[in-house]
Amino acid sequence: MNIFIPAVILALIGWFVPRVLGKLLPEGVRPLLLNALLSTLIMGCLGIVYFMVLYVIQGMPLSAMLMDGVGPAIGYFGRLSMISALIWAPIMILSLAGLPRKWTKEVW
Repeated sequence: MNIFIPAVILALIGWFVPRVLGKLLPEGVRPLLLNALLSTLIMGCLGIVYFMVLYVIQGMPLSAMLMDGVGPAIGYFGRLSMISALIWAPIMILSLAGLPRKWTKEVW
């Protein structure tokens, strides 16, 4: 049960990030590809922050995380974020795939 709630939160964020960007970007195939790229980058960064917050909640001080420097910390949490892509990436792809249904000006 300890991993279920964080996994669901990551999946929900993976669903909503492309939806929010879809409202900000114009319709079309190229903006959809840009949405996919931006969503992936945003989810990667959010994953880093998310795992850092989870570590702090579990009792690890931020100073201990950054003891070796910012670079190694970002590398470690970046790897965790990319592993979590197994959870959020399929959901994000489904969210992106549903965006063209709502287009009113462009045709898929």
